[in-house]
Amino acid sequence: MLKIAYDGIYIHPLKENHRFPMIKYELIPEQLIKENTCNQNNFFQPGLISNENILLTHDKIYYDKLENQQLNKKELRAIGFPMSLDLIEREKKIVQGTIESALNSLKHQVSLNIAGGTHHAFSNRAEAFCILNDQAIAANFLIHNKFCSRILILDLDVHQGNGTAEIFKNNTSVFTASFHGEKNYPFRKEKSDYDYGFFDGVNDNEYLKVIKYEVPKIIDQFQPDFIFYLSGVDILENDKLGKLSVSIDGCSERDSFILNYCKKNNI
Repeated sequence: MLKIAYDGIYIHPLKENHRFPMIKYELIPEQLIKENTCNQNNFFQPGLISNENILLTHDKIYYDKLENQQLNKKELRAIGFPMSLDLIEREKKIVQGTIESALNSLKHQVSLNIAGGTHHAFSNRAEAFCILNDQAIAANFLIHNKFCSRILILDLDVHQGNGTAEIFKNNTSVFTASFHGEKNYPFRKEKSDYDYGFFDGVNDNEYLKVIKYEVPKIIDQFQPDFIFYLSGVDILENDKLGKLSVSIDGCSERDSFILNYCKKNNI
């Protein structure tokens, strides 16, 4: 059965006209139910992650500053959210949602988290609405507990997964692959194990040609036993900041292709 992590805490209150589209965490579950993709039984509420599991990935000094609300002005500015204990609790729920989704996918092949994809969180700092790196933490959890030994983090958000790249730069058990907008944020990019930068305005044909050639090659060469997939929809032509020109049909074809390729290869 498809299990989807979701909790009301994902919808964090922000001031009116804040640039982060927090409402999406409310609209996505509603739409999935409305279109009969799933029902209420598919959703589960994650618990709270342990400090031990967070510290498999994040620097203790940084994490202590989060817990004690001691970030300085520069560090707070980099986050983009007003800091509070409620915000940190939300982040922990999201990260645990990704861990529990990973465990569910080991049983049922695939599982989803409504939130997550916080790929701009570095081991020792936050950036761009990302405080704790959920997929990195979940990957380290799976490896530490010997559920998996070779993990691919496939990041197809329009922004490079710079935090994820930094976290795993010296880790041969995790392969980081990022397909992103070359001229989009972050403007100073980290080095993933594999990076592909699309130029502005790329259309469906150009985009899918790259994905359908490069992604199978990465999977075949690295031979992962688990894949975290960040399915970015900010590649869509109607995204105000994405700068790419991929259609909804193109985005759907991308996701179907990757899912079917993984099924075919028993991943």
